[in-house]
Amino acid sequence: MKEQEISPDHATKPEDRIRFSQLAAYGAGGIIPIALFNIAGILVGLMGNISLGLSAFWLGAILIVPRLWDALSDPFIGHLSDNTRTRWGRRRPYLLIGGILVAVFFVVIWWIPKGDMVRTWFPSDTGFQWFQLGYILFSLLLFFTAVNLFEIPHGALGMEMTTDYHERTRLFSAKSFVGNLFAMGTPWLFALASMEIFKGPGGNEADGMRYVSLMIAAVLIPLSFWWFFKLREPGFVKAAKHEKTPFWQDMKHTTGNRNFIMLTLTIFTLAMGFNFVQLIGSYIPIFYVFGGDKVAGAYLLAINGMIWAITGVLAVFPLNWISPRLGKRNTLTIAILLMCLAQLSKIVCYNPSYPYLIIIPTVLLSAGMLFFFTLGSSMVGDICDEDELKTGYRSEGSYYSVFWWFIKMGSALASFVTGVLIVFTMFDETQVTKVDKIQGSVREMRSIVQYWKGYQGLGSTNKEWLENTKTKTAEALTESKEYITYLGKESLKEPDKANQILTSYPDQRKNMLSNALLKTQVTVNELEQVQSLLANLVPGTQDSLMNAAVAKAIPLTLETKLVKARMYSFELRSHLEAKSQETKNSREHYDVIMQEISGVDSRLAVMNTASSMVLLDNELGAIESRIVPLTQQTPYTLLMMRVVEIGLPLLLSLFSIFFVMKYSLTEKRSHEIKDLLRERNVTRDENRDT
Repeated sequence: MKEQEISPDHATKPEDRIRFSQLAAYGAGGIIPIALFNIAGILVGLMGNISLGLSAFWLGAILIVPRLWDALSDPFIGHLSDNTRTRWGRRRPYLLIGGILVAVFFVVIWWIPKGDMVRTWFPSDTGFQWFQLGYILFSLLLFFTAVNLFEIPHGALGMEMTTDYHERTRLFSAKSFVGNLFAMGTPWLFALASMEIFKGPGGNEADGMRYVSLMIAAVLIPLSFWWFFKLREPGFVKAAKHEKTPFWQDMKHTTGNRNFIMLTLTIFTLAMGFNFVQLIGSYIPIFYVFGGDKVAGAYLLAINGMIWAITGVLAVFPLNWISPRLGKRNTLTIAILLMCLAQLSKIVCYNPSYPYLIIIPTVLLSAGMLFFFTLGSSMVGDICDEDELKTGYRSEGSYYSVFWWFIKMGSALASFVTGVLIVFTMFDETQVTKVDKIQGSVREMRSIVQYWKGYQGLGSTNKEWLENTKTKTAEALTESKEYITYLGKESLKEPDKANQILTSYPDQRKNMLSNALLKTQVTVNELEQVQSLLANLVPGTQDSLMNAAVAKAIPLTLETKLVKARMYSFELRSHLEAKSQETKNSREHYDVIMQEISGVDSRLAVMNTASSMVLLDNELGAIESRIVPLTQQTPYTLLMMRVVEIGLPLLLSLFSIFFVMKYSLTEKRSHEIKDLLRERNVTRDENRDT
């Protein structure tokens, strides 16, 4: 450790200390950049790929655009904030407007149009997927803009709330503390979205996130008003007297600071390394540790995320103990080494036999990242003090925005690289989404079967069961008619090019569509007859007539869902056959999967919806238990995911250590700057008085 790195103990003066109420209000602002920003980046990519079946490559490609916009807009928002003059200050108005917009657009992200009827608007599945990608792109542009409107002024405000070297670290630690405290709940969002109460019997995680996002918005909007009314801007009195400066002059001045560039490159290279593989880190628990079981994987991700958040909360305390003793630069180096150790431990801790070993690298990585990013923001504040001593002008907004511009440009690049890396690992998202469709249909059928199991004859409850039967029949009729429309348009489309390696696929697909269309048309006719019969029945009609009508309606409410399940099973089997012929090295893997889907296909083919509800429930339960293994990925994919996820961050960490060694603004020099600024301000006030 270099001697000049550490200065004698400097006690924080009472006037420099931040009151707890201000500390709490400012810290709560960490919810948006720490939790929600990462949620959008991770879950949109994850759910878009494994829930909507969108290409990982194109998801990565289109996610570059909002991240680039996010990065490019930072300096403009920082400059705008520095030059804003209102009766409420130059930062607080953005906290209110930005916070409310973040809440609104976070909800908008998840309401991606989907379903059979929406698909009929497009001539092909490819067109429908491009529509969904376009929606994701547009909604993320709105969301990231809103996040920037909040975060850049919020970060700049933190730098001017105190000029004390250690108190500034305490302030940004509070932001990390509360942000990570909220993040304890955010890892459960994927698990919540997987619950039937949110996604429905036949839905998936993307459906569940629609309603989970509404809960998040209900928390954010009141908080936005709290931040606006509670926080104060002690630096605004001085800043209000400064002349407004041109944008490019601010940018040139900011990027000319050597210490600022070294610090930014340190953060940029390491953050880029982990951003490259952040999304892949969500795939490994699901597809490697639990063999494709998304429910078990989501639960582990939630537990792991909670451990991450708890560690991030607790790591604030050792950070505030270590940093004053070792100096910020040395503590930053320790943070990098902790993260490297975390990556190395994953070699052992990614273990299907002991899934919860993953907690070990999570603890190390969370502590290292908390140290790393908290210190980074605090050190930018120190650089702003150094700059004020030289120029007499404070431009926290410009410095903070350029600092995050570099990091977000890395994130933008990472969005594309992540998609490329997932394609490189040969992850098969089509397989996963086709399995989801089968699973969704089976679960919907089972839900209806379990409902009808409660029917034991009308008896004294004939009015209730009569009305319920009318409702179920009407729902089934609507679904069947919509499916006929879908099948008709699907028959006109060209077969999926990926499956055209199978010469028999076009004819088989044509026959399957024709049979499905014929069966569904028969179902519609029979449902209309039953509906007409039910309409003529009223309470008081003989129980035998009502029972006969209900008994006729029950199998018809299941028939179209069974036809859908058989169609989905055919599509999955064809896809797996094509992949088996394409990838000769994974033939054994696909042979095992093909045996499983053949078993499911056979059970669906002989299922009779007129069977007893007990028998149907048992059969559907048996089918459901055989569906999860169908999502298993090839051994090559699972190996490459681990190699990439562990190795890339380690490589870029070496560059980060090199840059941090070039940073020269020591603690001793920072205290000298603070004292010189204080003396200059006192002298200026005395001259003004005389």
